[in-house]
Amino acid sequence: MNTTVQGAGGTTRPRSRVWTIDAVRDLGSTTDVETAGAILGIGRSKSYQLAKSGEFPVHLLRIGRRYRVPVPSILELLGTA
Repeated sequence: MNTTVQGAGGTTRPRSRVWTIDAVRDLGSTTDVETAGAILGIGRSKSYQLAKSGEFPVHLLRIGRRYRVPVPSILELLGTA
Protein backbone atom coordinates (compact mmCIF):
# COMPACT_ATOMS: atom_id res chain seq x y z
CA MET A 1 0.00 0.00 0.00
CA ASN A 2 1.57 3.29 -1.10
CA THR A 3 -0.36 5.87 0.87
CA THR A 4 0.95 9.17 2.10
CA VAL A 5 0.29 11.35 5.08
CA GLN A 6 0.35 15.14 5.25
CA GLY A 7 3.41 16.43 7.07
CA ALA A 8 4.33 19.82 8.45
CA GLY A 9 4.46 22.59 5.90
CA GLY A 10 2.22 20.75 3.46
CA THR A 11 4.78 18.08 2.57
CA THR A 12 3.78 14.48 2.11
CA ARG A 13 5.68 11.43 3.25
CA PRO A 14 5.08 7.70 3.00
CA ARG A 15 2.87 6.26 5.70
CA SER A 16 4.60 3.79 8.01
CA ARG A 17 4.24 0.26 6.76
CA VAL A 18 4.90 -3.25 7.87
CA TRP A 19 7.77 -4.75 5.90
CA THR A 20 7.29 -8.40 5.01
CA ILE A 21 10.09 -10.48 3.53
CA ASP A 22 8.22 -10.55 0.21
CA ALA A 23 7.87 -6.75 0.25
CA VAL A 24 11.62 -6.41 0.83
CA ARG A 25 12.38 -8.83 -2.00
CA ASP A 26 10.07 -6.85 -4.29
CA LEU A 27 12.24 -3.73 -3.87
CA GLY A 28 14.64 -4.96 -6.54
CA SER A 29 18.40 -5.11 -6.26
CA THR A 30 18.96 -1.94 -4.19
CA THR A 31 17.00 0.56 -2.14
CA ASP A 32 17.66 3.90 -0.49
CA VAL A 33 18.98 4.39 3.04
CA GLU A 34 15.66 5.70 4.35
CA THR A 35 13.76 2.60 3.18
CA ALA A 36 16.47 0.23 4.44
CA GLY A 37 16.39 1.98 7.79
CA ALA A 38 12.60 1.65 7.97
CA ILE A 39 12.87 -2.07 7.27
CA LEU A 40 15.40 -2.40 10.08
CA GLY A 41 13.44 -0.21 12.50
CA ILE A 42 15.80 2.77 12.26
CA GLY A 43 14.50 6.31 11.75
CA ARG A 44 15.41 8.47 8.77
CA SER A 45 17.84 10.82 10.54
CA LYS A 46 19.59 8.01 12.40
CA SER A 47 19.87 5.99 9.17
CA TYR A 48 21.72 8.81 7.43
CA GLN A 49 23.86 9.44 10.51
CA LEU A 50 24.89 5.78 10.59
CA ALA A 51 25.55 5.77 6.84
CA LYS A 52 27.79 8.84 7.03
CA SER A 53 29.76 7.42 9.95
CA GLY A 54 30.19 4.01 8.28
CA GLU A 55 28.13 2.29 10.99
CA PHE A 56 24.98 1.37 9.04
CA PRO A 57 24.20 -2.28 9.91
CA VAL A 58 24.40 -3.54 6.31
CA HIS A 59 26.70 -2.93 3.35
CA LEU A 60 26.20 0.42 1.57
CA LEU A 61 27.12 1.53 -1.92
CA ARG A 62 28.18 5.15 -2.32
CA ILE A 63 27.24 6.49 -5.74
CA GLY A 64 28.17 10.14 -6.03
CA ARG A 65 26.45 11.86 -3.14
CA ARG A 66 23.88 9.10 -2.69
CA TYR A 67 23.84 5.88 -0.74
CA ARG A 68 22.24 2.69 -2.06
CA VAL A 69 21.64 -0.41 0.01
CA PRO A 70 21.79 -3.84 -1.66
CA VAL A 71 18.56 -5.69 -0.86
CA PRO A 72 20.41 -9.04 -0.50
CA SER A 73 22.40 -7.48 2.37
CA ILE A 74 19.17 -6.60 4.17
CA LEU A 75 17.77 -10.08 3.59
CA GLU A 76 21.00 -11.64 4.89
CA LEU A 77 20.85 -9.56 8.07
CA LEU A 78 17.24 -10.65 8.53
CA GLY A 79 18.32 -14.28 8.11
CA THR A 80 16.31 -14.94 4.97
CA ALA A 81 18.95 -14.78 2.22
